[in-house]
Amino acid sequence: MCGIAGIYGHTNSDSAQLRIRKMADKLKHRGPNAEGFHVSDGIALAHRRLSIIDLSDGANQPMTDASGRYTIVFNGEIYNFRELKKQLSGYSFQTDGDTEVLLAGLAKWGISFVNECNGMFAFALWDNQEEELFLCRDRMGIKPLYYLRKDNEILFSSEVRSLISGLNSKPNLNSAALAEYLRYQTVHGPATILEGVFSLPAGSYMKITDNEQEIKYYWKLAESARTDMRGMSYEDTYAAVRASLDASVKRRLIADVPLGVFLSGGIDSSAVVALAAKHSISPIKTFNIDFQEQEFSEAKYAEEVARKFGTEHHRIQLAPNELINQLPAALSAMDHPSGDGINAYVVSGAAKSQGITVALSGLGGDELFAGYPIFKQFRSLQNKKWLLSFPKFARDLAGSLLEMRNPGVASSKTRSVLNQDRFDLEYIYPFSREVATIGQNADMLAIASQGESSVYNLVKRGVGYGNPGFSLPILSHVSYAELTTYLENILLRDTDQMSMAHALEVRVPFLDHELVSMVMGIGDRHKFPYSPKKLLVDAMGDDLPDSIVNRPKMGFTFPWEVWMRNELKEFCGEALQKLGARDAFNSKAIDKRWNGFLKGDSKISWSRIWHLCILEAWLDENEI
Repeated sequence: MCGIAGIYGHTNSDSAQLRIRKMADKLKHRGPNAEGFHVSDGIALAHRRLSIIDLSDGANQPMTDASGRYTIVFNGEIYNFRELKKQLSGYSFQTDGDTEVLLAGLAKWGISFVNECNGMFAFALWDNQEEELFLCRDRMGIKPLYYLRKDNEILFSSEVRSLISGLNSKPNLNSAALAEYLRYQTVHGPATILEGVFSLPAGSYMKITDNEQEIKYYWKLAESARTDMRGMSYEDTYAAVRASLDASVKRRLIADVPLGVFLSGGIDSSAVVALAAKHSISPIKTFNIDFQEQEFSEAKYAEEVARKFGTEHHRIQLAPNELINQLPAALSAMDHPSGDGINAYVVSGAAKSQGITVALSGLGGDELFAGYPIFKQFRSLQNKKWLLSFPKFARDLAGSLLEMRNPGVASSKTRSVLNQDRFDLEYIYPFSREVATIGQNADMLAIASQGESSVYNLVKRGVGYGNPGFSLPILSHVSYAELTTYLENILLRDTDQMSMAHALEVRVPFLDHELVSMVMGIGDRHKFPYSPKKLLVDAMGDDLPDSIVNRPKMGFTFPWEVWMRNELKEFCGEALQKLGARDAFNSKAIDKRWNGFLKGDSKISWSRIWHLCILEAWLDENEI
């Protein structure tokens, strides 16, 4: 896990030297162990290294292959590098790490070698002979890679702030993306909050030459689903899931530095702990965040799992004042604004302070095994299409009455759903993750800038009618939507930027592409959550205690609702006042929302406010 950056097409090597060093300096936190540069005609590459596998200086980057033709900067891990190395017996390896295996494979087989790699990664490969540059990103979008085109140059980096430090002037705020941020507390790729700055799509690579800039996909989630899973018995299915998850966890234990696991005490993280403990020769370290507010505490569940598997457990008590002390540093660490990253910053810092450099996480379990309410809700809605036979005004009236009877966010979203012309997922899902309606956004923004919903487009292109994923099981449709929107553009982005702020690598066993392809292909009759994540629970067997399986689902969240009305009230009030004073916003609408929250309006939860505070902090920090 590291940071990479580069400039393609420069015409002044002296200037490129200065700019690539500035870009690398912005990535220092991602790679405190070493830095390296490669600057030649037309190309400048930079690398900041966090040493994980083969800690020797010989594994530093940029790394050039034995022929001198190819040079690589690589961020991430190739978990099956030892197996791949056996296929490259003719190569004279100088290190024991994965970077050289990746480089040798690319040199021998070309960019198609990436299909053989199991891991999380983003890399740039420079072909000095053909003067071609390849940028590539992993299948699930775990590792970030941003780029922009300016004049005749293409700049790229692991972080947005590093990218724009290579420019003479900062890009403008992306007005269409701003509206999306207000609605979803994030911006969905390939767009970002800044004009002209893009995220390379997951599962793709970009080939860059003087005459060409082309993005090609080497892997697509919807098309990767295994068709052979639907004919399996339930017993064979959960046995296959267990074997695949077990192999995934085992692969992710490879490291030459101390390793631990984030343990919330829920099903997903407990499953990871169970399998990690099985394969580890020494007690693993586990970490849990606890609060004074008992309704948010999962400590007793985490401790039960820790005892069962004999882990070295760390319970981190977090009080409001402690969060306030960490908040400035956390906000400063945020590379791209997001309403849900502070928790990742805190738990990553706690793990790092205990000497951990790698941590496993249970991210992705909810998305794969139908852990969110939207899975059941969407299946249920498919049996209620008869509602569409009523005229829209009648459905709207019914939704309005529901809102009057049960005022709140859920009723408001139900009314929006009833107003749709169709109940297909691309029409329904965009309401599931929104934190503000289009109408509320229009009130808050001084200039109308509502573009077409990117969430609608992402879901439509993947599993909508006429597209490859349309034939997938219904629950896999929902998994597709969750994996490509909320998980990739909020959870994974936050995890990367906040863990790397502490030079901590987070690995996600549930997002092993082989496991993902398997579960996406399983039919609904085996995957339906009759009980919480039934298929995963059955796959884990006796390794998960009943008290963990049947506990109330809480999710990993801080007591924001309480803190924002008390200890964080002043911070939020000041941030919203400054945001409202900006030209792009309507201060009266923002004041109204803030006051509604303080007065306990059931339609304005903390998440309808917090992302606005984060946005102002990010704009201020980056002088946008």
